[in-house]
Amino acid sequence: MGSVVIAEDWPRWRGPRDNGTAAAGIYPSVWTANTNLLWKVPLPGKGCSTPIVWAHRIYLTAPVEGQDAVLAFDWNGKLLWQTKLGPGRLGKHKAGSGCNPSVTTDGDGLFAYFKSGTLAALEMDGKLRWQTNLIERYGPDKLFWDTGSSPVLTAKDVVVAMMRAGDSYIAAFDKRTGNLHWKVSRDYEVAFEADHGYTTPIVLDFQGIESLLVWGAEHLTLHSAADGKLLWSCGEFNPEKKANWPPVASPVVANGIVVVPYGRGMRCHGVKLGGQRLWLREDTGAYSPSPTVYKDCVCILNDKSRVDGLDIVTGKTRWSVSLPKGPGIFYASPTLADDKLYIVRENGSVYVIQLGEMPSVIAQNELGEPVSASPVAVEGRLLFRGEKHLFCIGER
Repeated sequence: MGSVVIAEDWPRWRGPRDNGTAAAGIYPSVWTANTNLLWKVPLPGKGCSTPIVWAHRIYLTAPVEGQDAVLAFDWNGKLLWQTKLGPGRLGKHKAGSGCNPSVTTDGDGLFAYFKSGTLAALEMDGKLRWQTNLIERYGPDKLFWDTGSSPVLTAKDVVVAMMRAGDSYIAAFDKRTGNLHWKVSRDYEVAFEADHGYTTPIVLDFQGIESLLVWGAEHLTLHSAADGKLLWSCGEFNPEKKANWPPVASPVVANGIVVVPYGRGMRCHGVKLGGQRLWLREDTGAYSPSPTVYKDCVCILNDKSRVDGLDIVTGKTRWSVSLPKGPGIFYASPTLADDKLYIVRENGSVYVIQLGEMPSVIAQNELGEPVSASPVAVEGRLLFRGEKHLFCIGER
């Protein structure tokens, strides 16, 4: 029986649906150096961005000879080109780098942002279209840790959200020219460090309006993609004003509901698009890994090495799965493919959870190096970006 393959690209950090889910297909559960490892290629330096895929081309960011760069590989792992974009900044966090944000594409161009402040647009062949530096234009990022928010694309613009202490903003630049279309302030009085944001916006349609959903500074906001105008806001995510609660995990949207993990992995909120609160859990949540969605459940990976399946509408627990103990925590977000969750611990252990009526761990695989980037699932292949290599897993 042949594998079912659904052609679908992975054009941005969390995939085509912004929730870490892949189209239908057959994906392996087990692999070794001699089994189901299609290829493994070295990378030029430590970068933590998740790869993207478009038309069987793989794009990612990495430092090359001390410079920020975008790299392109073919479907067999051959390096096609690398475009250097100027001096980079090193990461401060042990699991971070100056190349944390993922590239994003609309199939016409590639867009990348770096800790150095460089925002660049490339043609699909790697030729530079334009670049600018947001730190030089709008001041230093002031983040305690490394830039994490990836750029996103609207119909006309590439949009960057900079959430930092004192002068946060969202800015939209013309995809073709790089000209600034609009820039709006996004500042709130919040608890200490809560305005240091690492989340990525989500582009969606809200009541017929192309919109940007932004989570950070204890507020979930929706903005018009045309001019950045605030459409609605939902706050009070930290009424006790607890300090050191930076938003790291990004929300997911399903069935008209936004699921927002917060509180250093201790809380999870359900908010209806429009700003109405539906539910709150104070016994589960995610700190770094963003949730994914399986049918009518949101899958939350918490710091206790447990995955909770919460009903999207009610927030009630449908199931829980404990992962095997191991060194380190989880930075990568889980990815769903073939009714299986792929979860990567920072040491490179990959756990596979078979979902269904009684979810359970069915496999553990070792990549052999640290991993912060999230898995990518495209056409029966799994891509894992480690600290030193890019791995491609698939059934032989």
